[in-house]
Order: sequence, then C-alpha cells, then structure tokens
Amino acid sequence: MALPGGDGTKPYDRIVAMVESRKLPVVHLTHNDLDAVGADAIHRMKFGDITTIFCSVGKFPAILDAVSRVSGKGDTLSISDIGFRKDLKNTLLRARENGWKIEWRDHHRWNEDEIRMAESLCDIVHVDTKTCACGICAQDLMPGDPVATEVAGVVCDYDLWRHEDPRSAVLGEVLQRKKNREYVRDCLEKGIFSDAYIEKECAEIRDDMEEVMRKSIRKARISDNKYRIAFAPLYRYPSETAARIRKELGTDIEVLVSPNGRFSLRSEPPISHILAREFNGGGHPNAAGGSFSFSVWDRLLFRFLGRSSHFDRFVAVAETT
Repeated sequence: MALPGGDGTKPYDRIVAMVESRKLPVVHLTHNDLDAVGADAIHRMKFGDITTIFCSVGKFPAILDAVSRVSGKGDTLSISDIGFRKDLKNTLLRARENGWKIEWRDHHRWNEDEIRMAESLCDIVHVDTKTCACGICAQDLMPGDPVATEVAGVVCDYDLWRHEDPRSAVLGEVLQRKKNREYVRDCLEKGIFSDAYIEKECAEIRDDMEEVMRKSIRKARISDNKYRIAFAPLYRYPSETAARIRKELGTDIEVLVSPNGRFSLRSEPPISHILAREFNGGGHPNAAGGSFSFSVWDRLLFRFLGRSSHFDRFVAVAETT
C-alpha cells in the first residue's frame, strides 16, 4: 500500500484505519523490496488475504508506533525483513499491552543484547543471517511446501547476491517500481515467476536503468586510501548501480546518496553493516544502508558540487574498520 501524506490526513491515519478494519487475525509489517514481497507471498500462502504494510527502514519506527496503538485483540503482528532497534522497546511493550502477539523474522545482523531484548518482548523471534527473510518465513510458515521453497530460493538468490537464477534478477528489477509490489506478490503466491507483464516492465526498466547508472558514474567522486570508495548520487537502482560502479571504477565500497542524505552502501569487504551502524543504519556485511544528517547547506553542496563533509567522516570510519 502507498503511505499517506500530502492529502490532509495525519501521518499514518490510513494505516491505522486499515489495521482497525482487518478481516483476518494477521497483520504483516515488512520492508519494501523483493525479499519483503516474497515474505508476504509466503504469509498469504499460509493465512490468506491478510493486511500487509510495506515500509522503508526509515519509516518503520513510526509505522510500528501507529500499529501498536491499535487494539490487537489477540491477533498476530508479524514483522519481517527489518532489523531490531533497542529504542523500539516501549513501542513493542505498548503493542503487547494492546493485545498483539508479536512475531519477528529477520536475516540482518543482530547483536546478542538485541536478540535477548526482542525475545523478552515478542512471542517468536527467528534471526538467521544465512538465508533471506522470505526463506525464514518459508521455513516457519510453509515447511516442506514445494512452491514456498521455490519462491524462497528465487528470492534469496537476488537478496543474497548469489545471481545463479536468472528469474531473480528480473523480479528484483521489476520491483524497482513500487506499483509492481502487489502484482509480483500475487504471482509469487501462485508460484508464477514471469509473464507478459513482468517481461514488459523489465524491458522498460532496463532501458531506464542504463541511463541513470551512467549519470551516477559520471558524477562519482573517489576516495583512494585503505579502501577505494565511490560516493555518487543515487537516482534509482542501488544494487545495480553499485555493481556497475565497482566494475567500471574498480572500487571496494560504493556509497550511493539520495538528496535527503540517506544512502545505500555496498562493499567488497564484509563491513557494510559495521559502517552503516555508525550512520544510523544497518544491514548485511556486503549491503547496507544509513543516513547522513544533511543540513540545507549539505543538500545544496551535494546537489551542485557532489561534495559533503559527511563523506570525510565516512572515509575516516572506514579507515579504522
């Protein structure tokens, strides 16, 4: 579903209304990429036409807060493909007090303190960094089901950068357009991985992808010290753009920065998650995300000159990692 805003409603009013009017006893709160879409397909194989909320990592705390204020009535709030944060403790406590059963399945890096805290607040916590969130959901909700197993295999191939199954790249690229989330999800629920619509969308996206990747590469700035790091503007397609930059510019780390300071990070050395945690983010050893606290001046400097003092701090952190 599209997040509210710009139409006079209070933040997340639509989400609250949707959760309040749920028809089935499961609400699935998840990320917004192929892994999340696959995880939702698995949920729907198990539970049917549940209430689903796709969200960014940045908006997750506020959306979880909104859902926690709705009466759970003993229903399940299933969270997937989003990492734990200790500052969510009070929100999760409120959700439990309001009658929600909380299940959390994720494959990002959690430390032991985070796992212990989550286990004290949730009914189920399943963290496994060896697979994707869709894979965890398939194991827990549809064990042994051949369709769920195949869906998880295709999704993990893309999300874990294996790139052994050509179907995964097509689906990952098609989901660069958020309008396709529900369509792809419904296909995966039926065990369908391609059709005429998916092929058409993929062809259009690949044409656009080539253009914007070239633009990012032209504007990339390189820091060449312990690691060769590229800082470049992010237009769309973070994974594909990072891979192209690495191939053409021989980088070790790629930092793709949005105008508001949020960034997508990829690295050859397995340190992305460590670096991202220093910048209000997190993720995987080779792929993560975070945020630079851009002021108005920072935004202007980055937009017109491609520079930022935050890049110097990032390099300094990388040098000591």
